[in-house]
Amino acid sequence: MDPDADALERSAEAALRPGTLDEFVGQRVVRDQLDLVLKAASARGATADHVLLSGPPGLGKTTLAMIVAHEMGATLRVSSGPAIQHAGDLAAILSSLDEGDVLFLDEIHRLARPAEEMLYLAMEDFRVDVVVGKGAGATSIPLSLPPFTVVGATTRAGLLPAPLRDRFGFTAHLDFYEPHELRAILERSAGKLGLALDGDAAAEISGRSRGTPRIANRLLRRVRDWAQVHGSGRADLAAARQALTVYEVDERGLDRLDRAVLGALCTRFGGGPVGLSTLAVSVGEESETVETVAEPFLVREGLMSRSPRGRVATADAWVHLGLQPPADALAGETTRRLFD
Repeated sequence: MDPDADALERSAEAALRPGTLDEFVGQRVVRDQLDLVLKAASARGATADHVLLSGPPGLGKTTLAMIVAHEMGATLRVSSGPAIQHAGDLAAILSSLDEGDVLFLDEIHRLARPAEEMLYLAMEDFRVDVVVGKGAGATSIPLSLPPFTVVGATTRAGLLPAPLRDRFGFTAHLDFYEPHELRAILERSAGKLGLALDGDAAAEISGRSRGTPRIANRLLRRVRDWAQVHGSGRADLAAARQALTVYEVDERGLDRLDRAVLGALCTRFGGGPVGLSTLAVSVGEESETVETVAEPFLVREGLMSRSPRGRVATADAWVHLGLQPPADALAGETTRRLFD
């Protein structure tokens, strides 16, 4: 249920991505705004403004970058912040761009500082200064660039320095999807996979997908596997439930790690508060895994809260695990609801 994708999954996702804004499901406000930006640029015969997309992983930032290139009839060049460690790396990429190209920089907040400063000038003035030589004999040679569009994607917009963020003409934040939007995505993906998907099965999968299309498509492929091996080949409600049971995804979208974290928090530490590192050790995982994979969803679902003293299980967490919540947890939940 990790919303991040590895290299194999990215190749599987490529066949399911929508190619145009009209095919893109969800994110209605962002879609309408971006459509206006691209159509206006096309009407002027100019390159589109630089675009910054932020939001949690798996919501469609890469897909939107590909759509920008398609809608503008441009070539897409792909790189990422971690891959560009030196200004020379970025200079090589920029010097290879043709007029109107779209440069997609994933995880742009992880750009090295020298490359970041070079990108400022390239985005604003379409030129870079290449330094030749070292020491007192070094010479700066200005290199003009053709107009191009940068599409930056980040899961942590707060880490972007203001000078870089201000150079984007259009910024958008992607939110989690509603169940009916995920259902539409699943039905479209099932068609591309050649899979017969019942409506109630699509609703079952979408309800356990954490509001994330990547997770929804991942679960759909696992349901397809179960239906082909153990079922009739059709993804009906029974196949969906059986497959999700095999992969330990419960009715609220919690997987093995989520339940292990909640179980340790409630049974070993009395509901907390407990520190992140202690909680991670108790479930045999790295602190970063618990913090980035399990914790955001548990907090968003109201099953865990973060306090200055550590992580605390809510009354809903106890109930979800089939445990009797202590009196102080019930009192805290009542107080929270009164203030909400």
